Amino acid sequence: MSVKIRLQRHGKKGKPYYWIVAADLRSKRDGKYLEKLGFYNPNTNPATIEIDIEKSIEWLKNGAQPTKTARNILSYKGIMLKYHLLGGVAKGAFTEEEAEKRFNAWIEEKTKQIDDKKGELSKEDEERKTKALENEKLANEVRIKAQKEATAEAAAAEEAPAEEAAEEEAPAKEEAAEEEAPAKEEAAEEAPAKEEAAEEAPAKEEAAEEEAPAKEEAAEEENTTKEE
Repeated sequence: MSVKIRLQRHGKKGKPYYWIVAADLRSKRDGKYLEKLGFYNPNTNPATIEIDIEKSIEWLKNGAQPTKTARNILSYKGIMLKYHLLGGVAKGAFTEEEAEKRFNAWIEEKTKQIDDKKGELSKEDEERKTKALENEKLANEVRIKAQKEATAEAAAAEEAPAEEAAEEEAPAKEEAAEEEAPAKEEAAEEAPAKEEAAEEAPAKEEAAEEEAPAKEEAAEEENTTKEE
């Protein structure tokens, strides 16, 4: 029986993740499998890979052939390296301890590379967030400035009609003042004449009182003459 180590798709549309399985070559891609070896999630950065190294090596020893993508994953996790190191041990090229030492050194270096990448990604993420906050702050400042300018323009627009009305009323007030001026001057000229007339009134009354007895005496004399 030919066995393939391959990926079996799972997850939602647009966000797939995969099981790493050993399956019969004749089975469907997402059909039955012989054994689940791990999983691969490309939705994280870096991608998340969990796989059983020993089981994977056993399947490779038994002749299982990984697909291209599965081989890349196995190489990324050091499984293909350990498989070849064990082959060297079997041939007597070096001891099992030496093979384990080489494998552990590779794992240590690989882990360091992954941690460095995570650190860089974390730094980039922080820089991106800081830049986004700065951009948002600038956008808020621009928006506030625009609102203030709009408020000032609205206030100026409201004041403009009042100023125009005041300017239009000014000539009318000046004309009314000019028209009233001659009347005030005439009234000022008539005032002394009225005062003189008021002063002459008592004199006329006194003259009338003085003339009254004389008229009465004349009337009495006329009456006496007529009786005689």
